[in-house]
Amino acid sequence: METTDKVTEGSPLKSAEDGTETVTTPSATELKKKSCKEVLGFSRMTHWRTAVFFLSLFLCLTVVFAFSFIIPCPERPQYNVTWNRDFAEAATYDFLAFEQANRDKVMDVLFVIKSTESSPNKSCADAGLPSPCLFMLALDGTKGRTLWERPLDAEFHWAQCGLQTGTRRSWHCLLSHSDNLTAIDKYTGDVVWQQPQPTGLRSSLPVLSVPDLDGDKVSDVVLVASDDTQTQLILLSGKKGTQIGSTVIIDSIGTNNHLLHYTKGGSYYVLLQRDSRVCGLALWKIAAKAKLEPVPGLKKDKDLENNASNTTGLVPIYLSEAGSLLRTKDSDDSSDLLVVSKREVALVDGSTLKLRWRFNTIAIIGKPSFGHFNKDNVLDLVVEDDVGNFTKRITILDGQTGGLLWEANLLASTNSPRPDAIHTINSFSVFMFWGLVPSESNSSEPLTSEQHSYMLHPSYPNVLLECTNVPDHIVTFKATLMELGRHAAYFLLKGPEKEGSEGTVVLTKRKLKQDVPSCNLLRISDEGALHSKEDLQEAFNRLRFSSDW
Repeated sequence: METTDKVTEGSPLKSAEDGTETVTTPSATELKKKSCKEVLGFSRMTHWRTAVFFLSLFLCLTVVFAFSFIIPCPERPQYNVTWNRDFAEAATYDFLAFEQANRDKVMDVLFVIKSTESSPNKSCADAGLPSPCLFMLALDGTKGRTLWERPLDAEFHWAQCGLQTGTRRSWHCLLSHSDNLTAIDKYTGDVVWQQPQPTGLRSSLPVLSVPDLDGDKVSDVVLVASDDTQTQLILLSGKKGTQIGSTVIIDSIGTNNHLLHYTKGGSYYVLLQRDSRVCGLALWKIAAKAKLEPVPGLKKDKDLENNASNTTGLVPIYLSEAGSLLRTKDSDDSSDLLVVSKREVALVDGSTLKLRWRFNTIAIIGKPSFGHFNKDNVLDLVVEDDVGNFTKRITILDGQTGGLLWEANLLASTNSPRPDAIHTINSFSVFMFWGLVPSESNSSEPLTSEQHSYMLHPSYPNVLLECTNVPDHIVTFKATLMELGRHAAYFLLKGPEKEGSEGTVVLTKRKLKQDVPSCNLLRISDEGALHSKEDLQEAFNRLRFSSDW
């Protein structure tokens, strides 16, 4: 009979005597007790886990709430919708700069006045200067309070800020005044250095920021001075303001405007514009003519140098009538160039330095400005043209092709500021003009004191918003972005008609969107009847502004 070691229900359990383990089946009572113990143990474990969970949660919440009071959330700047600063018995100049002077991420405004005092606590006498003297002031962009004020010797020649970008300089603004050049720190108003004016002709704007030429690892600057017979180029140390090398003189060439351009070949050129042409001189040639040691990193553009004059070293860029020279982007030394004459504007490609297009005009007023009318990501041009009968035609030209995108006629004033624009995240700009829309009663009369500001939304090209009426003399006007995406505003600097004459100087800041409800809607074509003021107001309210052009 086959046997097996399995314990079955019908087989007796083997005893310990057989050398095998005795298996004892627990009774029902024992199983119940064991089950109760296991349940009790599991219950105690669950309670402990719950206690640990709630304790951890309590500690986390305690830390969060503690740090929320210790490190509070940063407060956004509180703006005044509009503010004014008045300065009695003062003179002012065509200079407004926007910089972050108090590090609150909001743009502040810098300008210059001439007076005996800028405030009760700051006078020319306190600074040991003859009266009246100059004061460079920085005002808080949010509320207009004074951040700092710097007294300087009169008279004022020019000023430029924003010169620290991409450099290691410890100063931000450069002023030419009296017999001095003065470098100013925008955060404190302190004088970083002050040097006598270079000998020779008086320099003019813009100041050209160039790579380090003297080996001190700080970017340097080039000043350009000119009269009818010659042009002078002066190299200055960006660190101390002292002249580097000798003055470079280009005989028989008087320069009206100048720019620095960076070519696709990696070479810097100083572009000089005169009545009949625009030409360029390589920075490495300027350094050599100034008798400097060879500067590492200054490249030669072989393509351009093939066309250079054997006598002057100048390279022809644009050979035609030229009244002024601009670049489409002030912050980009390689951007496209705009050559403006009395009867045409011409765009020169910044990469190839070849003519891209030209547009004929009647008589251009002032200098064109830039903005985005369409959404091709190419800056378009705003040109004011004198068409006679006290009227100017405002045209917006396609930056890509030179084609006409928009136009309208306004009555002109000798005091009309240059148009301006503020870019939005929607890939277009809001444009601002000055003048007066013609009517049957005023179309044949010269515009004297009455002039309005006008705003154009490119999505509503058949209507204009007619806003601020400013009877006072406007010295300068600028629209700017105060805080990224949030706060766009425009500034008016008003003062006596004659520059340098004493009177009441007023600096006004107005929030752009805040003006919209008080503006009048003007329809400039039949299609404008399709839009109401509420439509346009809602469109402006939805705008978010951008600094990226």
